[in-house]
Amino acid sequence: MILTKEQIPDLSALVTLAQRGNTEAFGKIYDALVKPVYRYIYYRVDSQIAEDLTEEAFLKTWENIKKYKRGKTPFSSWVFKIAHNLVCDYYRKNQTTAEIDENIADPEENLNPERKITIKFTQNHLRIAIKKLPANYQQVVILKYINELDNADIAKSLGKSEGAVRTIQFRALQQLRTLLEEKHKDF
Repeated sequence: MILTKEQIPDLSALVTLAQRGNTEAFGKIYDALVKPVYRYIYYRVDSQIAEDLTEEAFLKTWENIKKYKRGKTPFSSWVFKIAHNLVCDYYRKNQTTAEIDENIADPEENLNPERKITIKFTQNHLRIAIKKLPANYQQVVILKYINELDNADIAKSLGKSEGAVRTIQFRALQQLRTLLEEKHKDF
C-alpha cells in the first residue's frame, strides 16, 4: 500500500518527542516514512542497496534529529534530503552504473500469474527508464509520482521554487515518455 501525503500523520509532536530521546516516538516516525523513503531510494539504486541505504537514512535521521529545525522545511522533506545525499554518496563512491535487479518485488501477491508477469515487466522498464533520466528529473518523478508528494513539498525538499519543480517535472515526463516509447518499439 502506498501512503499518500494525506495519509502520513502529522509528525511534529513525534519529532519533538524524538528530539528529546523518545525512541518509541521515533519508531512511529520510522513506521510512517520507511516505505516512501525506501521507494525513493529503490528507484535510484538496485534493491539490495536500497534496503541498506534506507536503514542508513533512518540511522542518520536518529543521530541528527536534534539538528532538525521546524519551519524551514517539513520533517519528511528533511528525511528525503538525507536519503538523497546517501544515494549521491553511493554513486560517488562506486562511480559505476549498477545493473538493474531483474527480480523487482511485486506488491500484489494475489494477482494471477499473467498479471504478475505484466506488472514486473512494466515496473522493470519504468525503473530502467527512470534511471536514464538526469538526477534532478529522477528526484522529481520519484517524489511526485511514486511518493505522491505535491509540488510545494518537492520544492521545499529540493530547495527550488514550485515553478522550477513544474518545469523539471514537465521536461522529465517528456524525456521519460520518449525513453518508454523507444523501449516499446524494441518489443
